[in-house]
Amino acid sequence: MDRRGTLLLLLIGFVGLMDCLDGTIVAVALPTIASDMGVDVSTASWVSVAYFMMMAGTLILFGRIAKNTSIRLVLLSGIAIFSISSLACGLSSSFLMLIVSRIAQGIGAAMMGATIPMCCVRFFPAHMLGYALAVVTIGYSVGAAVGPALGGILVSSLSWHWIFYINVPIVAICLAFTIKRLPGHVDSMTQKIDYIGMAVLTALLVDILLFFEWVGTEFQVLSLQTLLMVVIAIVIGIVFFMIEKHADDPVLAPKLFRNKTIVISMAIMLLYGIAMLGTLSFIAMYMIYAYDIDTMECGLMLLPLVFGMMITSMGSGMLVAKTGYRLWTVIGTAIIAGSLLLLSTLGADPSKVLLEIYTFLFGLGLGCVQSIVMSAVQNNSDPREVGMTTSSVSLVRSIGSTTGTAIFSLIISSKMDSEFAASIYNGMQEYFGLQGTGLLRFADMNLFPALTDFVIGIFGDGICLAFLIVGAVFLIAVVLSFFMDSKYSYVEKE
Repeated sequence: MDRRGTLLLLLIGFVGLMDCLDGTIVAVALPTIASDMGVDVSTASWVSVAYFMMMAGTLILFGRIAKNTSIRLVLLSGIAIFSISSLACGLSSSFLMLIVSRIAQGIGAAMMGATIPMCCVRFFPAHMLGYALAVVTIGYSVGAAVGPALGGILVSSLSWHWIFYINVPIVAICLAFTIKRLPGHVDSMTQKIDYIGMAVLTALLVDILLFFEWVGTEFQVLSLQTLLMVVIAIVIGIVFFMIEKHADDPVLAPKLFRNKTIVISMAIMLLYGIAMLGTLSFIAMYMIYAYDIDTMECGLMLLPLVFGMMITSMGSGMLVAKTGYRLWTVIGTAIIAGSLLLLSTLGADPSKVLLEIYTFLFGLGLGCVQSIVMSAVQNNSDPREVGMTTSSVSLVRSIGSTTGTAIFSLIISSKMDSEFAASIYNGMQEYFGLQGTGLLRFADMNLFPALTDFVIGIFGDGICLAFLIVGAVFLIAVVLSFFMDSKYSYVEKE
């Protein structure tokens, strides 16, 4: 590979890292943001949800625009929007301003996320495509893993604002480098973009994501609101299918679902997104409250997870051509499921050694899966449809990432509410108007030691229950991984 190719590879890998970094860097900062903005932790989780919701809702749109216009233009626009919105996030003086800025940041992240895999396909030869994709997915994996650790260090050393400020100079360098180094190839617009299909798909995603965010907090699982949102999702889904069936250039071509590798990959990445973001969003809070440590110590305790992801992301990417896809996906999904089940045994007073061992294992599992699955998708797609297939699988992963936080929050909140209601402190819940993870405010207020210990204890019970349920469900991914292709292949570019 020549110098230009190496620099281009470093660029897209680093942009991928920044894309995922900002999805998880806020995890450790949420309690601090909640306190500073005067909201509870559950409400503060919208800082993450808004980001991933916009990524999921616009990812395919920007992939299509880039395919039919200019990859370079969309990537440059995304980097610029991401940089400006990062500055706005850091300057936010109200929770509303922060959420609006995160929405804009999610749009910029979607533009970057849609174009990065397309750069690999467009600018690298077929024999280098697997390696290029491995670098990109390593960037994704490292960004997702490093986020909580880096966030903890920044919040402790400076303030939560710096988890956003740090993006500005780094992304500005990426912007300048992209302008100078990325080829300015422009495709001719041969087909109309399916804007109607994209609008309907976005409406479907918003309904699904809001359902998981609101159920258990705004309304109960068994309620009229639940029935209504489920019916709306079904109706919108049917309308979307009918539109795509007749579209000239559909957002999600029905024939994609006849490709076994793509269907299995979508299912695995949905569960992967739920497990990864749900865990990363709450494991930091678990450490902070269980050990009574600050965000700096929490960030350092998450380093084993980072190292685990880096080891297997790089190792699997380099060896997949010899081993094939199935081996890595089976090992990775099994380790993820096993580590989640092990985490569920820790309880409210976990051993630090065991927690770091289990998070290291979790990181090993995560690193095995993402790069391999995305490589399998790219290399089992029609060369003319690589952009659509990778965007589709990335979309499903983003849906899992967004719902993962909400699913963990629902399980934890339900467990905390039920245990608090059955305790001698139940009258205080109604008096203070707190529920779910908002009950952690009692630990922050430290009214008296017995109440603080009790609240931290039921939070530990709740998060361990979430690990248990998600770990058990993730066994589905283990089964599916056995049906992945055992041989490695690569796209023959036209």
